[in-house]
Formats: sequence, C-alpha cells, structure tokens
Amino acid sequence: MDQTIVDYLIDSRCSRQWKTFLGVMAEEFASQLPADDLRALMQRIGGRFADAVPLTPCATLDDLQLAMGKVWVGMDWGWVTIEEAPTSLAIRHNCAPLNAAFGQQASGWTPAFLEGVYQRWFAQVGSGGELVVSQASDIDALGCIDFRLSR
Repeated sequence: MDQTIVDYLIDSRCSRQWKTFLGVMAEEFASQLPADDLRALMQRIGGRFADAVPLTPCATLDDLQLAMGKVWVGMDWGWVTIEEAPTSLAIRHNCAPLNAAFGQQASGWTPAFLEGVYQRWFAQVGSGGELVVSQASDIDALGCIDFRLSR
C-alpha cells in the first residue's frame, strides 16, 4: 500500500478548520502540565463527554458495542469492538482521530479521553466502582487503541 495515501487518509481524519488550533492547544497543554496531569484532564473530559452523549439502553454486550459504535461512527470517530476475555473485557477503539487532531506528540495523553468515555459509559450501564477501564496499548498509526475493563 502506498504510504502517501495512508498518510493522507489519516491526516484527513481531522477537519482543517480545527487541525492547527487543536495542535497548538496540545503543544501549550504539554508545555504547562506533566503527562500524568494531562492524562487525568483528558479522562475527566472523556467523562463529561459520556455524560453529554449517553448511550441508548443496552441489555447485552452486543447492544453495548452497537450503542457505542453508533456514537463514534456518527461523529466520524471510528468504531469500537468489545470482546470477553477470561478476566476482563477487551475494548478496541479503531481509527480514532486523536493523532490527526492533536498531533503525534500528544499520543501519550490524548487516548485518556477515550479511557474516560468508556469508564463513564460502563458505569452508566452498571459496571460498578470496582471495574476500571485502562489503556492497554499505545495508539497505532491508524488510530487504533486497546483498553481493558477489569478489576
């Protein structure tokens, strides 16, 4: 596959009207706050997002994946898959526009936004306080990130 085409498609994941603004905002945030504080900030923002965009009622894990996917696809933010593992749920967010929006230099803390969204959405459907969503992989070149819901 031609890398130029892949780069173009990845770069186009963020509207040109926002790209420079979000990029310099990320640079300013990173110059003022340590990475752990930025992750905590993005988690809180993710929680607020989840409160602002609650899921439709869900009876099964498939319903939950579909409800989450409708939100993300409707915003052009990729999609999510959820799979049961022996001691956790594996959550994979595909094609998130985080690097396109904030720049590769922010990839250490921007995925915490999704971590916060998923944490709050799982709480909204009754996961309880003992189960925690945690990032399980770095964001890859295509914007895919793995998370786990576990104790």
